[in-house]
Amino acid sequence: MGTKNCPETPRQKMINMMYLVFVAMMALNVASEVLDAFKVVDSSLTQTLNTVDLKNQLIYNSFDKAFLLNQDKVRDWRDKAMAVKKETDTLDHKIQNLKEYLAIESGAKNLSDPENAGTTIGEMPFLVTDRGDTIVITKQDDINTPSEIMIAKKRAKELKEAIEKYRAFLISQMPENSPIIETLNNAMDTSDPRINLKEGGEKKTWETTYFENKPLIAVIALLSKIQIDIKDAETNVITNLFGQIDASSFKFDKLSAYVLPKSTYVLQGDVFEAHVFLGAEESTQQPEVFVGNSKLPVVDGKGVYKIQTTAEGTFKWGGLIKYKTPEGSFNTYPFESEYQVGLPRVTISPTKMNVLYQALANPISISVPGIPAGGIRATLTNGKIEQRGNEFFAFPSELDPNATRTKIEVFANVGGQERLMGSMPFRVKEVPPPVAEIGGKNGGNIRKEDLLVEDGVFADLKDFDFDLKYTVTQFDVTFAGTYVKTYSSTSNRFTKDQKDMFKQLSQGNIIYVDNIKARGDNGVQKDLASITFKIR
Repeated sequence: MGTKNCPETPRQKMINMMYLVFVAMMALNVASEVLDAFKVVDSSLTQTLNTVDLKNQLIYNSFDKAFLLNQDKVRDWRDKAMAVKKETDTLDHKIQNLKEYLAIESGAKNLSDPENAGTTIGEMPFLVTDRGDTIVITKQDDINTPSEIMIAKKRAKELKEAIEKYRAFLISQMPENSPIIETLNNAMDTSDPRINLKEGGEKKTWETTYFENKPLIAVIALLSKIQIDIKDAETNVITNLFGQIDASSFKFDKLSAYVLPKSTYVLQGDVFEAHVFLGAEESTQQPEVFVGNSKLPVVDGKGVYKIQTTAEGTFKWGGLIKYKTPEGSFNTYPFESEYQVGLPRVTISPTKMNVLYQALANPISISVPGIPAGGIRATLTNGKIEQRGNEFFAFPSELDPNATRTKIEVFANVGGQERLMGSMPFRVKEVPPPVAEIGGKNGGNIRKEDLLVEDGVFADLKDFDFDLKYTVTQFDVTFAGTYVKTYSSTSNRFTKDQKDMFKQLSQGNIIYVDNIKARGDNGVQKDLASITFKIR
């Protein structure tokens, strides 16, 4: 590898290119722990999506039952609900097809194809298409394909426009000033992130923030999350439409109880919150809602249920709603639901190697599912961490080869409070010294003709993944033959005296290059090992 001040030979240029390709491949390598975490998240999201879809279908069934009892009163509301279902299914299918397209273009295997007969899922992530085919994702760490499809081919832009069109349609179905409108805007927000001047002032779009340079399994998980947001929005709208039906116009024993959780997935220690209410309510009276033996407070016809979560897992809960009929009697409507509690999870990984280097800006990838980069703070026990935009850089101060004093801790803003999400120990090592070279060699035999075309001595960091370069600042050349003579250079280039002596060399002569010093881009100076050449 040539330095900035030394012209490069064709052979050296080839070596440089191979090194750059190697570094690029290492930089794109995603830790298997990170991929496994995204696989678990996507599996959980898929289960949640199925649950929400089933709940919505029950609401549509209630519209059908109410329509049979009183078609004139229910027809307009049912027609609106069916229009919502049509638009929702269209967007949901679009996203599901996009997930399939991403997977297939990345080399996924369709188990329905004859050539894949005998292929098993095993531990690999998979998705099921609208046709019922099972697609096994074989390259979950693929970064190039998602970026090419979502950014270069502008499929992310198309998705954004489709979400915005769907959001506008749902809002048009709601009464003016309905509180649900704000919920819809927040749940399907596609605005570009705000520019933070303290973080470099870099402008990013919604598309690049979520889909550029992300591994395939992460993009699949994000699309699953968007599908859940869409289905949740559908729930809010059709539940509101069902509530507009005049309940007194048909028999109350045909009504059903509904549960609308604020979120079906919460972190351990957070508060789970849900609204429990009848789909058709009478404005002149409030229902009574019970969970176990406890009566819930009722706001706008909805019972508000809150419980502090203490453990990880899936929890079922339920109760009943008492409602007074126009005749003065009470009917009861039982209900049941469930929610999931997950442990706080954090991903901390060095983007170069599984070690930190002293006197270097070590790039670290830190993410917390569901938390934007602006809501994350990281600390380093042995040094400091700087956040630049969405990237983190660790600056360890002391060597720690056994990882006894160096630990990265990550905090996240959850519900307005900062919480410790996790930590990870790291080793701290010294940057290895570079190797002095002439013409790509650090010693051995060299032809006089090859030596004469070289301009100096340069330093090369062998098998080091960081973009760190060293420049030779001085060296001595000693000629050994019938006489011994030493010439010094105060740069990385041969002096005129040194080049003149090269011309006088003959086969069998030996030259020694020692007293070599080099300075890195980080300002650290290193003493390099001497090298010896024999003229052949």
